[in-house]
Formats: sequence, C-alpha cells, structure tokens
Amino acid sequence: MTEVKSPEVPAPPAAVPAELTPERGRWHRVRPFLPLVALVLAVIVPYSTLPLPGIFEGPLNSPGTLQVLAVCLVFGGLAAGYDLLFGRTGMLSFGHALYFAAGVYGTDILVTKAGLPLWQAALLTVTGGTILAALLGAVALRTVGIAFAMVTLAFAQVGAILVARDFGGFTGGEEGLPLDVSGLPAGLVGVTNTVNLYWLALAYLALVVFVVHRVSSSPTGRVLAGLRDDERRIGVLGLDPYRYKLVAFTLAGGLAAAGGGVYCLIVGGASPHITSSELTLSMLVMVVLGGPGTRWGPVLGGVLYMYLDHRLTAFGSSDAVESLPAVLSRPLSQPLFVLGTLFILAVYFFPGGLASLTSRLTLLRRSLLPPSRR
Repeated sequence: MTEVKSPEVPAPPAAVPAELTPERGRWHRVRPFLPLVALVLAVIVPYSTLPLPGIFEGPLNSPGTLQVLAVCLVFGGLAAGYDLLFGRTGMLSFGHALYFAAGVYGTDILVTKAGLPLWQAALLTVTGGTILAALLGAVALRTVGIAFAMVTLAFAQVGAILVARDFGGFTGGEEGLPLDVSGLPAGLVGVTNTVNLYWLALAYLALVVFVVHRVSSSPTGRVLAGLRDDERRIGVLGLDPYRYKLVAFTLAGGLAAAGGGVYCLIVGGASPHITSSELTLSMLVMVVLGGPGTRWGPVLGGVLYMYLDHRLTAFGSSDAVESLPAVLSRPLSQPLFVLGTLFILAVYFFPGGLASLTSRLTLLRRSLLPPSRR
C-alpha cells in the first residue's frame, strides 16, 4: 500500500513582537539617556540668556526666573518623596506637610534665633525631621486606611496650631519668621547669588530621585510594592508590614525636611501657610497629575503644578482677565479654580498621569495607521 504524503506547506514567518521592531528598539536605546539629557539642560539653564515670552517674565538666567525654577525643582523633589508613601507603598498621608514645615521652620529658627552656622542648622533640621517622622509614624501606622489618613492629618493640624500661635515665641505667628541672612554664607545671599540657590535646589531634586530609585529597586522596594498591592500576602510570607511601612514613612519625612531647609533659603524665611493641610493635598495632586508609582511622573507633576500656580497667579491679575465679563473674570482670577479644572481634565483624559502620555500617544498613532503598517 502506497503511503500518501500531504504536501509540505511552508510555515508562515513568525510575527515580530512590537517591542522588537526597529522603531521601538530605537526608542528603548534612547530612553535611558533622557534623564541625562534633562539633567544637562537643567545644568546649562543659568548660562542661557534665552528669552521665553509668555512662559517666563525674563530670560532663563534672570534672578526671577531662576528663583521660580528653584521652587519648582524643590517641589518636584517633594512630590517624588511623597510618592514613596502614596504611589509606591499605598499609604495616603494627609500630614506630610508637617515634615516639610519642620524643615523650613527648623532651619529658620536655628539660624535666626540660635545663631548656628547653616551646615549645623541643616544637619540638625534633617535629623530632627527624620526623628519626628519616625515617632509620629510609629503611632499613626498602628491604624490603616482612612484612619491612618485622619491620624496624620491630626498631627499636622497640631503643628499648624503651634506655628500660628507662635509657640515659645519662635515661629513669628501669622506673620511668619524672616531668615537672618547675616548668618548665611555669602554665596547664598543676594539677588546675584540666586543661581547658587538654583544649584542647591537641583542638587536636592537629584538626591531625592536617586534615593527613591535606589529604594524602589532594592528588596525593600519590592516589599513596599507588595504592601501596596496586598498587605496580607506580605504578612503571610513572614515579613512585618509595620516595620517596612515605618521605614518608608521615616525616609519620606526626612526627605521632606531636607526640602524644607532648601525652600527656606530660596524664599528667605518661613510662613504659616506651609503648615496647612492644603499643601499636602497639593502634593497629592502633583503625584496623581504626574503618575503615581513612576520614576519621573511625580517630579514632572510637582514642577508643572508649581509653575502653573505661579503663572496663573500672575495671569489672574492681568489686564486681559480683568477686561473680561464678570462671569469669566471671577473664576479665571482664582488660580486654584483653574488648577482644579486642569487637574480634572488631566485625570479624565490621562488616568495614568503625565508618565502615561507617551504610551497613550503611541497607541493613538498606531490606531490611525493602516492595518498593514501597525
């Protein structure tokens, strides 16, 4: 009996995964260098006389522009530190502004009232802010969920009351406490030295990003991610969730205190508005706007939020807004109203924050291509 063999049909060529296509490959080769490019651009800003009308009021190297950029950089680092709690560990704290305020007022009081050199004041402030975060976190972390958020808010409100009532005559009450610049290094005093404050803010941002990235990529960071996803599973594995959350809480508080010291030098003093719960809510908005749990999203969210807050304040008092009908000029003159509207639109159209913008635009572009080119 003759065996009939079926004709051999050549197998179709294997489909190349999307991540191995030349376009995606080029992007993945370039992407690791983008942070270095951003750092180089940030470094050369003080050397640039490029005017940006409508974006900044003067050239990039003008003292006013550098001060605005320095504040934006500080809050970019502050948002990255807060994301260590919210985005990477899943802890919603409403009292994170307390540790930032501790850094601001601690630096101001130690320099102005105690007459300490700046380096000693900074060291004591960061140490004190870290210890404060450890002590309060040890109490607050006995609760979970909304109870944890309320306990942290209660601690922050106590701090705000102490500052507003000028406890011990140290804080200046509602008038704030100007910084005594006579005890500062000459390189950090005066309008002409604003560039040095800009360098200091950039160094703080780089330090926070480095610390958060190192923690997130370490075994501790993987445990924190597990706590965010399923805390009970971490407990079943024999690990103590309380201990790891306390480490994240303490580290985030210490980074916030360091940022407070830098902010005190930039603005030249302390004011009671930094102790309000509104600042913590602003940090939450920064993180959500940029993309929680991502490396660069909170940084972008913090920088963009503070820039818009500064520009919208000037925009709200401009002649162009005042000339509009009252039904438009009144809401547009309120920066928080405009920021809230932009935030709602951003969350609605980009739920993953600014960090997801690239992937969403890529999907949109591919959906517009013909099927043969996708």
